[in-house]
Amino acid sequence: MTEFHLHLVSDSTGETLQSMTKAALVQFEGVSPIEHIWTLTRTVRQLDDILDSIAQKPGLVLYTLVNEEMRNVLEIGCKRLNVACVSILDPVLAAFSSYLGQEIKQLPGRQHKLDQNYFGRIDALNFTMAHDDGQMPEGLKDAQIVLVGVSRTSKTPTSFYLAHRGYKTANVPIVPNIPLPDELFSLNKPIVVGLTTSPERLSEIRKNRLLSLHETVETDYVDRERIKEEVIFARKMCTREGWPIIDVSRRSVEETAAQIITLYNRHRETAV
Repeated sequence: MTEFHLHLVSDSTGETLQSMTKAALVQFEGVSPIEHIWTLTRTVRQLDDILDSIAQKPGLVLYTLVNEEMRNVLEIGCKRLNVACVSILDPVLAAFSSYLGQEIKQLPGRQHKLDQNYFGRIDALNFTMAHDDGQMPEGLKDAQIVLVGVSRTSKTPTSFYLAHRGYKTANVPIVPNIPLPDELFSLNKPIVVGLTTSPERLSEIRKNRLLSLHETVETDYVDRERIKEEVIFARKMCTREGWPIIDVSRRSVEETAAQIITLYNRHRETAV
C-alpha cells in the first residue's frame, strides 16, 4: 500500500472537494492517502499556516478557492515548495462561463447559502425523521418517495441520504404477520420503491446487528429459510402492487439513492 500526503484546501465546507477526490481515488489500487483537510480558508494568514504544514508534509494539493488573491498565494507557495497544486473546479467553471457568457462570481461557499433549496432540505430531513420505520402512516401521502422492504435492507440510511438531497422520504418495514398500513396502498403522488437483498447477505447483516446489541443470534430473525420466505413475500407484494424493486446487495447507499431518484423523476414525468 502506497501512502502519500494529500492536502485539500477549500474556502467553504470542503464537501465538493472531498467528494471529487473520493471519486478519483477509487480508480487507483494500492494507494492510501493521508488526508489533510483545510476548510473555510478565507484569509492569507490561514494560507500561510497551511503552506507551513504542506512544507512539513509535502504532497499533492487540491483546492477550491474562488478568490484570485488567495489562489495566487497558494499556487506561488506550492511552486516554491515544488509540490503539485490543482484547482479542481477550474475546467467546469470555465466551461459554464463560456457557455453562459457570464463572468465567474468570486463568492466562497455560495452553494451553501440559506436559500429555498437549503430550507427545502431541512424540511425533507424533518419529514423523514418523523416518518422513519413506519411512523405516522397517515402522512405517507405527503412524501415524494416511500421505501418498503424487510428489516435491514438499508431503508433508513437510504431515506436520510435522499432527504439530504431534498426529497421527502418515508420508509415502511415489511414484517411477517404484521399488516402494512392501508395508506400505503392508496398513494398517488409518491413513488413507492421496494428494497431487497439476498437471503444470505441479509442473514449475515442481521447476525452482526444482534451481536452488536449483545443479543442471541439463534432466532427466526436470522434463520435463512425464514429470511428467504420474507424476501419472496416482499418481492411478490411489490410485483403485485407494481412497485419497482432495487436489489441493494452490491450497492452503496449513494448508488441505491441515485437509481431511486431516476425512478422518481420518471414517475413524476408520467404523473404530469
